[in-house]
Formats: sequence, structure tokens, C-alpha cells
Amino acid sequence: MIKKLVLGIIALIIMASANVTRAEVKIVKIDGSSTVYPVTEAVAEEFQKAKKGAVNVTVGISGTGGGFKKFCRGETDISDASRPILAKEIEVCKQNGVEYIELPVAYDGLAVMVNPKNTWAASMTVAELKILWEPAAQGKITKWSQIRPNWPDKKINLFGAGTDSGTFDYFTEAITGKSKSSRGDFTASEDDNVLVQGIGGDMYSLGFFGLAYYEENTDKLKLVAIDDGKGPVAPSEKTVKDGSYQPLSRPIFIYVSRKSAEKPEIKEFIEFYLRSASKLVKQVKYISLPDAIYKKDLERFSKKETGSVFGGDARVGATIDDLFKEKPKM
Repeated sequence: MIKKLVLGIIALIIMASANVTRAEVKIVKIDGSSTVYPVTEAVAEEFQKAKKGAVNVTVGISGTGGGFKKFCRGETDISDASRPILAKEIEVCKQNGVEYIELPVAYDGLAVMVNPKNTWAASMTVAELKILWEPAAQGKITKWSQIRPNWPDKKINLFGAGTDSGTFDYFTEAITGKSKSSRGDFTASEDDNVLVQGIGGDMYSLGFFGLAYYEENTDKLKLVAIDDGKGPVAPSEKTVKDGSYQPLSRPIFIYVSRKSAEKPEIKEFIEFYLRSASKLVKQVKYISLPDAIYKKDLERFSKKETGSVFGGDARVGATIDDLFKEKPKM
């Protein structure tokens, strides 16, 4: 009897100890863009190592739009975004009393890609991409030869970012002239690895997503140079940074809840993110921002300057200089 009692007390002590340990672990909730995910995940891994289990950082990939839905309902602390917050999302945040701090963390080129066996489409004009992707193309523009007569009379199989993705929003804004204005008969996915496999397995395919995923899969994909009227330019670190790759270059962001930013673990995580970003962005093959921008990010976060400098607009062609040209507005 005494032995059972002692064992019972020991079990209770162990359970209580485990509960205390669990209670002490702080949680940082992040969701949003699959494009920004590799950067944030790399930062989260390094931060958790440094904190030795005291903070658990969860990073989801429901897409920029899906991430903002959760963020503006107050369900997450940080939202990864491959485009600026839009007017309708700003309104939802206002309705729910969610204030946010907008922090650019990297630059990305949105790449158009084909299968490595494709020998004909080395470059395409913005006008040709519009013909292919605009809503009127659905069920009508279905073969390569309809883009250029000397291209194969074969069906084009299209792949692209999911419709809840900031990449989809930005691509359609830049190519068709209106966000979310696109043909619907293409394979869409929030998971860029699904798109890599689709394009990589089909000689007559074409698709679009972030340049970093191409960098990870150069054996499965082939870049298409884009001609915006000044001659074909392929995406690369150089052409994205110098602004010559247009109109598919863009900054990518994290948005931090002002309320969450008051928590010590969130404050510490964001400061760690911005101080580590330059190194970790390069590590995951994205394009880092100048050190001066990360310094301005830290100043904006320290001052809790809420709002967006983009006024609810995706703003195609935004440059690095545009990121801090204006004060953020709610």
C-alpha cells in the first residue's frame, strides 16, 4: 500500500513537472505565403536552437491570402506575404482591431518556367503571356502554335501558384493587368513542389512561381526570359536587384501583429529575424535586401509604426527604394 502511495506521489510530481515545462514554452504562430516560407522557416529553426526549447515557432503555408485571413482575425502573430496587404484585408483587420507592422524581408523574382526539353520558348513577351493567361484564353488558347506559329502544334499544359497565393495575385496584376484576373483551366497549387514536379514531368508545360524554387530545381526546370519591351531578360540575383527584370520582380514581407509584438518572445523573434535575415535569405537562395533596409526594419519595429506604405495596392514594379519612401498608413 505504501509502495503504491509513493509511486502515485512520484507520478503526480512528474506530471506536474511536465505541465509546468509545457506552460513555460512560448508559442509564436506564423502562417501565409509559401514563397516566404523558406526564409521564415530557416529563421525559426535557428531561433528555436538558440532558445533551446523555450519557444516553439509554428510556420504554416496557407498562401498569402489565406494567411491574411487568419492574421486579420487575430489567430496568428505574424503573416508571411509575397505581396503587400490589400485594401479588403486592411478593412478586415480594422474591423477586428488588428494593427500590423509591415516589414520587407527579401526580394524575389517571379519566374516563368518550362520543361528542360523545351527548345523553342527561350523568351516570351509580356503581351504573349497575357494572351496565354488572361480569362479570355480559357478553352481557346490551348496550343503553343497559337502563341507563335513556328512553335509546336501541341497542347500547352499550364501550372501556377494557387489562387489564394500572393504570387498568383502579383503575376495576374503584372501580366493581365488585374489581380486574380486569369484563366481557370490550369493546375494550381499552394505547394510549389507540386508545380516543380508538374513542369518537370511534362515537355509541353509552362508555369510560374518564385525564382528561389527554380534555384532549388535547375535540373527539372528551364527559365523563360521575359521581354517587357526592352528586350528579353532572365531572372537572376543581378537582374532582380538592378530592376532590369520587369515586371516580375517584387519585395516579400512579414506582417507582425502590434498586439503580439508586445510579447517578449515575439519581440525577440522579430529582432532575431531582421538581424539574421541577410545571411539566411541567401542561404535559402533568395535575394537579400541591403543592410540599410534591415536597419530601417528594426527601427520601424522598435517604434511600432503600423500600417502599409502601399495603401492597399499590390503595386507592380515596386523597387527597394520604394519600401521606405513613405510613412506606413493604416
